[in-house]
Amino acid sequence: MPRNARTPEPRPTRPLPDLYRAARRGGFHQAVGFHVVPGRSGHGYCTVAGRVEARHLNINGVVHGGVYATILDTAMGGSVVSLLTEDETTATTSLYVEFLSAARAGDTLTARGRVLRRGRHIAFAEGDLVGGDGRRLSQAHGTWYIWSSSETPRGHPRRSARTAAATR
Repeated sequence: MPRNARTPEPRPTRPLPDLYRAARRGGFHQAVGFHVVPGRSGHGYCTVAGRVEARHLNINGVVHGGVYATILDTAMGGSVVSLLTEDETTATTSLYVEFLSAARAGDTLTARGRVLRRGRHIAFAEGDLVGGDGRRLSQAHGTWYIWSSSETPRGHPRRSARTAAATR
């Protein structure tokens, strides 16, 4: 393959219409021990929960910020997925997380995401993360790009036959 040939960008798998079934397919959130709570998720909102284990801690003995970001992204992204048609897919384009308080091993973390606005190609969502005692630990907001299976995501031009031949 020539050095200047572009590798196609990865495209997310089209989500299943049922958010809970889609979450059971696996993913990073499950690998770190968190799960979608079906009874507390629905049209435009999603809840993700789990218990803090030693593997979630940073060198200071508190939950690593990446864990907060992971479960907030999952909850907020799940809230967007819950509004998609069967022909649409989505991907996070920005995520802003504020860390308010630390959690420790044994704590239960619950993130709830909700869509603030869903447009044709962009959705805005917010999320909150609370501990088992109800204390707010973190808050976040972000954007998700939405496209249908018949579209190419913006910034990813379709390759013409001429361009494809030139890169061979």
